[in-house]
Amino acid sequence: MDVTAQSVWNNCLEFIKDNIQPQAYKTWFEPIKAVKLTENALNIQVPSKFFYEWLEEHYVKILKVALTKELGESAKLVYIIKMENTYGNKQPYTERIPSTQRTAVKAQDVDVPFNNKNPELKNPFVIPGIRNIKIESQLNPNYSFENFLEGDSNRLARNASIAVANKPGGTSFNPLLIFGGVGLGKTHLAHAIGVDIKDKYPEKTVLYISAEKFTQQYIEAVKKNNRNDFIHFYQIIDVLIIDDVQFFSGKTGTQDVFFHIFNHLHQNGKQVILTSDKAPVDMIDIEQRLLSRFKWGLSAELQTPDFETRVSILRNKLYRDGVEMPDDVVEYVAKNIKTNVRELEGAIISLIAQSSFNKKEITLGLAREIVEKFVKNTKREVSIDYIQKVVSDYFQMDINTLQSKTRKRHIVQARQLAMFFAKKYTKASLASIGSQIGQRDHATVLHACKTVDNLTTTDKQFRKYVDDLSKKLSM
Repeated sequence: MDVTAQSVWNNCLEFIKDNIQPQAYKTWFEPIKAVKLTENALNIQVPSKFFYEWLEEHYVKILKVALTKELGESAKLVYIIKMENTYGNKQPYTERIPSTQRTAVKAQDVDVPFNNKNPELKNPFVIPGIRNIKIESQLNPNYSFENFLEGDSNRLARNASIAVANKPGGTSFNPLLIFGGVGLGKTHLAHAIGVDIKDKYPEKTVLYISAEKFTQQYIEAVKKNNRNDFIHFYQIIDVLIIDDVQFFSGKTGTQDVFFHIFNHLHQNGKQVILTSDKAPVDMIDIEQRLLSRFKWGLSAELQTPDFETRVSILRNKLYRDGVEMPDDVVEYVAKNIKTNVRELEGAIISLIAQSSFNKKEITLGLAREIVEKFVKNTKREVSIDYIQKVVSDYFQMDINTLQSKTRKRHIVQARQLAMFFAKKYTKASLASIGSQIGQRDHATVLHACKTVDNLTTTDKQFRKYVDDLSKKLSM
């Protein structure tokens, strides 16, 4: 390392540090390395094109002032892009930006025309051709801790979320994985964490994204040969929130790139928040090395709310909407809509709409009418006991035989079908399904589901079993 180059750069950094936010300095200037000084041109090394473009876009003026103080009016700055070993490539990729494309810090050369740069912006949230590459959080401010009511079903997840929001990256809840069935508030809680962090720590870069969108962005990055820039973009996030992480299932490329992003964030004290409809132990086709990282922090389950919590949720919604409703009506709705919060609120909205449009008073009778229609139109969730009874009757055996340890082929297949349909039609975990169907473990249930999928495509008779049982269970 050239001592003169280093000393010049150190003096520049002292000036820059006094004139920008500490978090911005840490993110954008600490990773830079001084390489050499040739006449009045200082060569510095940056980790990606995205990094170089961001410096040009946001910090070129302060760089000009700092370097001019050190080297005079004829000072120049040359970037060397050196892609570090971010995802397992054996050799780092190095590109020296030619003098025609460099950011020169002479007064007449400060503002390089935008079309001289690579027009492909590396922020995957920005439409190509748009100049502004500011990172927006993608958060919904309507989701907050205040309107996420606490109950026995969500206490652990809510309190852990508040702890993370108070001290992102500074608790043992990293990553924080929130899991549970549809409509129980996973997305709400994930947004609430991000919103609270932005309020408490405005200098932190917070980003919410669905796993599906993350995957689409990664595919685009691969197509455009921008994988390094994609990785670097996500490595500069302070708080990364990924919703529905089970969507990564079976997508080996996405899992690989997320593995390296996750490692970088975790090792640098950044906070990762994930949501999933399954516990890590029940996720299928997710690499073991990724699952092990999901388990590093805390996995907090959101369960179906109990009666008291459902009543509180309804009363809170009515209060926020400025609607009054008799207590017996609220309690009737809460008693009869049990599946999830989304359906609970949907029923109360339907009730208010019927009352308003038809100019009817909100009574218990109207509530019964609405709830009856609502429940009828909602997919019925069958129990594991019911599934075992249907499968046993179909194969003309009793439930004890179905659950027995025998290895007779027709009984094993019946048991595997019961496990398959329990996973398909209930929200129970694999461990819970195995426990109720003959005291098996989750691995046995996982094997059963894969076996049923395979036999359905290769065995006509077995496919008929699946079709017949599907009709019986969906009646």
